[in-house]
Amino acid sequence: MQEKSVISRSFEVAGGVHAPGHLGELTQIIDFDLVDAVLEETGTREKRLRLLPSRVVVYFVLALALFEGCSYLATWGKLTAALTDLRLTRPSVSSLSRARRRIGPARLRRLFEALAGVVGLPSQPGVFYRGLRTVAIDGTHLHVPDADQVTWRYPKRVGDRREFGYPLLRLLVVIECGTRALLAADFGPDAGGELPYAHRLVGVLDRAMLLLADAGFDAAQFLHHVRERGTQFLVRSTACRRPTITQRLPDGSYLTRIGYGTLPALILVRVIEAQVTVTLADG
Repeated sequence: MQEKSVISRSFEVAGGVHAPGHLGELTQIIDFDLVDAVLEETGTREKRLRLLPSRVVVYFVLALALFEGCSYLATWGKLTAALTDLRLTRPSVSSLSRARRRIGPARLRRLFEALAGVVGLPSQPGVFYRGLRTVAIDGTHLHVPDADQVTWRYPKRVGDRREFGYPLLRLLVVIECGTRALLAADFGPDAGGELPYAHRLVGVLDRAMLLLADAGFDAAQFLHHVRERGTQFLVRSTACRRPTITQRLPDGSYLTRIGYGTLPALILVRVIEAQVTVTLADG
């Protein structure tokens, strides 16, 4: 006979029409007071109680991100699956859609800003290097639905003769290394490349940080922007760069200046040349 173990969890929900407004155990992080404070700050907290209160709609939109493969009604079903003892009205798709438009993006953006930030401690591995908090910037692509309501903003890629593939959204984030906590994020159409988004994220950097970045972020203007924040940086570059050596250092690295214009506009950097060999599992 096989032994079975049952793991049960409990979480608190609000009463009445507010009951579907939760994220299970994640509500401990995004709690009711925080959501209500954001709604109050952004002027979205209703004066009269609706069947779909603003707080519930915020949690519903967050749940859509958690259950990205689910429809509106399927997501609503997940929020109410454990609330069988309550007689809750099941909203229609159109009602949920209107409620989502009513909330708009500004409230979700403010909620993200309230939650984003560093969380790592000096004792945690990977969080600090020589007294500097290590953070990283990078980007990715996400597929978005192929619908007219989307493609006007996020067009498909265009080949020689026709469009192809799904529309793409470009997402850039700054994270804290060691914890992967998000510090900032920005997204938009793919056409502009990564650097315009990267410039908009520099505001979260400070003098206590070391920024890590991959090739593509070694543009002089971006690094100048990072330096203005007082942030140290370690950025991978390409072998195509052939900077003039200003000073050779004992360990084989050297100092050079990058950028455009006269000396004050140039950035003094240390270049470490390295060759990385990757051996795959099959040799």
